Amino acid sequence: MKKIRTLGLALLMMAMFLTACGESSSTKNAEGEASKDGKVKLTIWHNFAGDDLRAKTVRSLIDQFAKDNPNVELDAQAIPVDGYRQRLSTVAAANELPDVFFVYAGSQSSELHKAGLLQPITELVNKNADWKNQFLPGAFEPYSFEPNQIYSAPISMSATSILYYNKSLFDKHKVKVPITWDEMMTAIKVFNENKVTPIALGNKATWVAQSTILGSLADRVTGTEWFKNAVAQKGAKFTDPEFIKALGYFKQLVDNKAFQEGANSIDNTQAEQYFIQGNAAMMISGAWTLTNLAASSSEEQMKNIEVTTLPSIPDGKGEAGTISGGAGGGLALSKRTTGATKEAALKLIYAICGPDAQKAIAESNSMVMFDTQVDKSKVSSLYYKAFELVKKSKITPVYDAYLSADAGEAINNGLQEIMMGGSVDAVAQKLQDAQARSATP
Repeated sequence: MKKIRTLGLALLMMAMFLTACGESSSTKNAEGEASKDGKVKLTIWHNFAGDDLRAKTVRSLIDQFAKDNPNVELDAQAIPVDGYRQRLSTVAAANELPDVFFVYAGSQSSELHKAGLLQPITELVNKNADWKNQFLPGAFEPYSFEPNQIYSAPISMSATSILYYNKSLFDKHKVKVPITWDEMMTAIKVFNENKVTPIALGNKATWVAQSTILGSLADRVTGTEWFKNAVAQKGAKFTDPEFIKALGYFKQLVDNKAFQEGANSIDNTQAEQYFIQGNAAMMISGAWTLTNLAASSSEEQMKNIEVTTLPSIPDGKGEAGTISGGAGGGLALSKRTTGATKEAALKLIYAICGPDAQKAIAESNSMVMFDTQVDKSKVSSLYYKAFELVKKSKITPVYDAYLSADAGEAINNGLQEIMMGGSVDAVAQKLQDAQARSATP
């Protein structure tokens, strides 16, 4: 998972500033009242500024809201992804957040909440029970900072460990699609004997192996509860035998030459192309691969690709058939937005995150954490298969969404070390030391 780390000291300083000084009253429409002509001023910031289908879909939903609500004077700003987090951090530090804004699940939204800059949208969610119940399990977890309160409705989903496989290569070499670990080892052996790379991997950016392989693989060995306890450093450590065993399964892949040579030197996009061109039988990757392949590959190529989950682990404490991932970004509501402006803001959030909107976003070949039926004619065949798989699969944690920044870096670099012959025990110790430092008051 591409890292979304803290906004920095500015937001924490902001929390203390607000407590000492109170909120500024100079911002426009501070009381949230409609103007004399009945107009309500409403601002929204988001990062769907590109030319991809999802970005266009979200912008069209915002435009439709503006047409449907002529009493709302909507100021919508689409900010490019590369500069979005910094822009949001800057206005947050000045207590000048827009009324509604896109926020990432994880440390970004958590820091904004700690700084006292968000207010819950629980009333909107509870008012629309059918909508709430259509979200996949765990959708609101990253945005539930307090009991019985929800601070965002996600409009995207991170699914990071889908097992893509080339059906033609499996058929040609009479290999069974692996359901168990022994079957995975057999598949790797047969493909190597036939000079086909078993699993394409581009781990130049060190997060890839951790996000796409280790999180899901380790969960099958240790179980989710153990992992969360290890993160909290409460009754579990990353030097425990179960985690050493999990790293051992990753090392088995390395030792049995599951990956192409030089996997640490090529990036994820290169690995995707290596796979789609038929040079590798499998690829373990995230939902982003669906978008990338849709943009760079023919429908004929994608029709040959099937999707499933990683194989089960013998005597593992975790469940089989799971996929690592979780809620992606969503829309948040500024603490300062009140009155008629707040009513309009909640209406806007529903327009972009509601059932019809979720369906539209899904039909832009983008994963959503929402149980909706997509029109097969509007999406790629590969996306349709992957979305149906994800909807019926339990979602387990991605490591770097829970670990501290130092610990995330330790395991990312550690997996590269294992791929170059490094010690499993040494990598586990580095991860444990890094996470222990972050858990120390």
